[in-house]
Amino acid sequence: MAFQKIFKALSDPTRRDILELLKSGSRSAGDIGNHFDLTGATVSHHLAILKEADLVRDKKEGKFVYYELNLSVFEELMAWVTKFTGEKK
Repeated sequence: MAFQKIFKALSDPTRRDILELLKSGSRSAGDIGNHFDLTGATVSHHLAILKEADLVRDKKEGKFVYYELNLSVFEELMAWVTKFTGEKK
């Protein structure tokens, strides 16, 4: 897991909002963009950073690209963070 890329991706509030949006399930890039007052290029840039950090996965269906959370990375991140809380899992 590349923590540097993950933390860079999580450092931006728009990208965190995109992750929140994806909690409810897979969404197309266009649908994600409709929730923000941003250009399509800017949304694509944010999605690319999230994808590079492996926080989201994409799949192409016809003319559309759908994005979804990659929960395994979140689970690994949480396991690492909990090492510092003293909690045992």
